[in-house]
Amino acid sequence: MKLLNRSALSVRPTQPFVDWINALEPTMGDDDLTLDDVERESTIYLIPEMDTPEALETFVRDRHVEILETELRAWEEDERQWPDSIDWALFQHFLRVEHSYLAIDLDDETALEISDVDDALLLDSEQE
Repeated sequence: MKLLNRSALSVRPTQPFVDWINALEPTMGDDDLTLDDVERESTIYLIPEMDTPEALETFVRDRHVEILETELRAWEEDERQWPDSIDWALFQHFLRVEHSYLAIDLDDETALEISDVDDALLLDSEQE
């Protein structure tokens, strides 16, 4: 085990976010995604170590547009289909955040790799 010099931010969808996803391609009844379905695809972001709620809130407020755009893009690449206003209110409406002070790597065999994330990389991994 290795203790990382990071905290973790788990970003979970809310029902309004799931409703937005379902509205992108209307389906009939049982074909709609549920909150449970979308939560299985939730994202964890490694962030600088945060030791106070105030520091965490400041960090999230500073990065909320980037996080929200990443979450929207995971479901719809065409930004014309996104909500009109990408702001703090929409972030709070669509997402809930859970913070973990410690991030521990349980993989003792594989070294961590660092790469820049871009849309092409995300799309390639989703298609595999």
